[in-house]
Amino acid sequence: MSIKLKAGIRNVVGKGASRLVRREKKVPAVIYGDKKSPVAIELNAKEWVELIRKPGLRTKLFEIETPNGLENAMLMDIQYHPVSDAPIHVDFKRIDVNKPVNVEVPLKLLNVETSRGLKMGGALNFAIRKVEIVANINKIPEKIDVDISGLNIGDVVHGSDLKLPSGVELGLRQDELAFVVIAGKMAEEAETPTAEEAATDASHAKDAKADESKSEDAKEEK
Repeated sequence: MSIKLKAGIRNVVGKGASRLVRREKKVPAVIYGDKKSPVAIELNAKEWVELIRKPGLRTKLFEIETPNGLENAMLMDIQYHPVSDAPIHVDFKRIDVNKPVNVEVPLKLLNVETSRGLKMGGALNFAIRKVEIVANINKIPEKIDVDISGLNIGDVVHGSDLKLPSGVELGLRQDELAFVVIAGKMAEEAETPTAEEAATDASHAKDAKADESKSEDAKEEK
């Protein structure tokens, strides 16, 4: 499903011109790429703020209607004011709707509560939360589901294990990445000494230091 936008053309660019645009309750933006010259545009600030509250915008096709014609694009970046957090600039990249594009989509874990490995005391490692895929814009999913109910301790979900929708492929080397790991706690327990072990180690260190001191005193007496 595409998102339709209406945008005006900015004939003057630069920091000063962008400030004037924002004073008029608009957001400066640019459309670039596809071996064409960049086009500076301006968006209705109120409409844009309402729109960016919705999830999954970076996987959608934007049909941007300008006085110069229709532009098909993807949302690439939004810059925000450091204090007010209001959007101050937007980047769009032109795309050919008939050609595949590379894009990152988030992963969503399913059945965490019923995961076999976690019930056995395993620890969930979910460090990489997005996967790069290649697909036509109208085939890009908002997310990729990962069912971990059947994972045991020590199991790993690589990119090659992800279930992708029809028409979607993994990006370069994504199949080798470990996205989800159910790690055991034995390694952590082995690395972290108990209170009793710590006290014993401290006692041994103290005795060793005392023996060393006695040895030094004996040397001095000689």
